[in-house]
This record gives sequence, structure tokens and C-alpha cells, in this order.
Amino acid sequence: MSSTSVGIGIVGTGYAAKVRAEVVNAEPRATLIGVAGHTPETVAAFAQTHNTQAFPNWQALIHSDNVNVVIVSNLNSEHPAIARAALFAKKHVIVEYPLAIEVSEAESLIALAKNQNCLLHVEHIELMGGVHQSLIANLPKVGTPFYARYATIVPQRPAPKKWTFNHEQFGFPLMGALSRLHRFTHIFGEVKSVSCRVNYQESDDPAYYSTCQCSGQFLFKNGLLLDIIYGKGEALWQPERKLEVHGDRGALIFDGDRGSHITPNGPIELDVPGRRGLFSRDTAAVLDHLLEQKPLYVTLAESLHTLKVAEAARRSAEIGQSIEL
Repeated sequence: MSSTSVGIGIVGTGYAAKVRAEVVNAEPRATLIGVAGHTPETVAAFAQTHNTQAFPNWQALIHSDNVNVVIVSNLNSEHPAIARAALFAKKHVIVEYPLAIEVSEAESLIALAKNQNCLLHVEHIELMGGVHQSLIANLPKVGTPFYARYATIVPQRPAPKKWTFNHEQFGFPLMGALSRLHRFTHIFGEVKSVSCRVNYQESDDPAYYSTCQCSGQFLFKNGLLLDIIYGKGEALWQPERKLEVHGDRGALIFDGDRGSHITPNGPIELDVPGRRGLFSRDTAAVLDHLLEQKPLYVTLAESLHTLKVAEAARRSAEIGQSIEL
């Protein structure tokens, strides 16, 4: 790997991959070597748009001598196989969360990266976002936090037949949408117990669902109780993106990108930075780590713990009982 230019290959052609390509092309320390994906026509159009090479498949991309870093930005279910092959090829790897939708696979990948002396980085850009940073900065104002709630509901009619509505490709809702949990484990630490329920409305194709509604309750070791509601699809009618943390001296309420500190004397509006540029900051952090040995903003251990919590939520939903971690 050159000290002046890191060769990067991208697996995937969706939204995150497009933003990654734009970021890499604007980054003086990196060169976008190429892209691979499922559909040749889409890959060719992506490569033309972003002035890079279209590889026939991801295997060819990861074995290119010019590729130093592989960004895995496609179906959740395919992350482990691609990351594993890239690590065996002695490539550094960036994976859009989740690293895997099975904890055992994630643990195996982390061990492999260590053995290969390669970077394995799971992107968690929500930690750098304005809402999260404002939450951290203002949390002392509420005293001792004892209850939190996070609801993200997205009505979609008709529900798309995309991988995000596919049981196998997306994974259990709170694993596929791991950031809903990771915001809280990042701030409040380890979880003690989990209780979860999930409800699907199936589509005419059994591989896909038209609606998913998942509700979990998480008791942290520090005593905080967290409710998470995640839903999307046709049978949901009112959108919501709201995060709340309540303490013994007040509360923080984030409704969309607007925040308020609730006090005994009424609400006080909070300054919430914007969401733009998060993929750029994540990519820059990886390059800073590879070229200058600077620490990353998130660790594999933190991401793995959150994945274990999400797996406990899945088991709880399957057996209808609370799970102790």
C-alpha cells in the first residue's frame, strides 16, 4: 500500500456504495480502483458514473493487485463471505453494518483479521451524526438517565421487493438495522437482559414481507431501561423518528433532526449538527488509521457486543421469553 494513495474497491452499487465512490474520488489519499455487484448493466453504469473499472464479480475485485481496501456495501447476508475472502487475500476491509447476521460469523471474521494483521472496520456513522453528538454533549443535563425510547417507523406502500424486505438477505430487524441499538450501547455500555417481539405481514412471495414491526425492551447493567421500536412497510401509516432519554433532572427529546432539553421550566431548543458528510468522515478515519495509526472512532468489540444483544433479541422473539446476557 502506497503511503500517498490507497487503492479502494467497492462491492455494491446501492446508495451507500454511491456515496462511498464519491467520497473516495474526492479523497487525495485514495484511488477508486473499481466496483463489483450483482447486475452487469448496473455495475457498468456505476463504473462509468464514478470513472472507475467494472469488475465481473467481487472475487476478481478483491484479488486485484491494485486494491488495498475492500468496502463491502451490499446485502447484509453476503457481508461475511466477501469480508472473509478479502481478509484471506490480505486486504483491509470496511463493512457497512452489520458485520454479519450471525454472531459466530462475526467472531470468526474478527479472529481472522487479527491473524492476517489486516484492518476490519465496521462502519457506524450514526455515532458521528448530529443527533448522537448532541445527545452525548447534553446528557449530563438530565442527571441520572433511567429510561430511553427510540422509534423509527417508515410506512412504505407498496413495499418494495428489495433485499431490505427479504428475510434472509436483511436478517432479523434489529441485526439488519443494528444502529438502532448501537447508539445506546455506545453511550450506556453493556446490556443485562432483553425482551423482544416481532410481527411480519407476509407478501405474495414467501421470501419477502410487506410489513415488519419489531419492539424490544433492553435493561442495561447501569439500570437504564430502553424501548426500541422499528417498523417499515405497508401496514404502518404514521412515520416516526424520535429518540428520547429521560433522567431525574430532565429529558432530551430528538424528533427527527430537531432536539429539545425538557426542563422543569419548559423545553429548551438544542443545537443539532447536520447529517451531511458522515461517510466522508468514516472513510477519512480509516485512512488516518491506516496511514497515520490514529485510533478509529469505534471498536470491533463494541460492534460485536451490540450484535450479541441483537441476537439475544432474536432469540427472545423466537421463544417468547426474556433473555439474560
